[in-house]
Amino acid sequence: MVIITAPDREEAENLADGILNNRLAACVQMADIRSFFLWEGAMQKESEVALYIKTTEARYSDLEAYIREYHPYDVPEIIKLPVTGGLPGYLNWLDSTTANPQS
Repeated sequence: MVIITAPDREEAENLADGILNNRLAACVQMADIRSFFLWEGAMQKESEVALYIKTTEARYSDLEAYIREYHPYDVPEIIKLPVTGGLPGYLNWLDSTTANPQS
């Protein structure tokens, strides 16, 4: 599972489309959020969109590279969380959906 944020719904949907079209993930969920954070020494308060990206360890490097290339932020939030278990059928679906077609 990878979590990123985007500045607005349009950017979030563009990122999700590209991620899915490149088979870097099997599913992307979005939620409107309000972020409070310190940036360059100042408190920031921004509306953002959180993306919860369902992918596999095998596709993570390509996913991160895609986000770094297409994300509008200079330093995008990219957080990788380990999945330590889950419904086998769902995990198999993740693997088959994200299988690299060039492999």
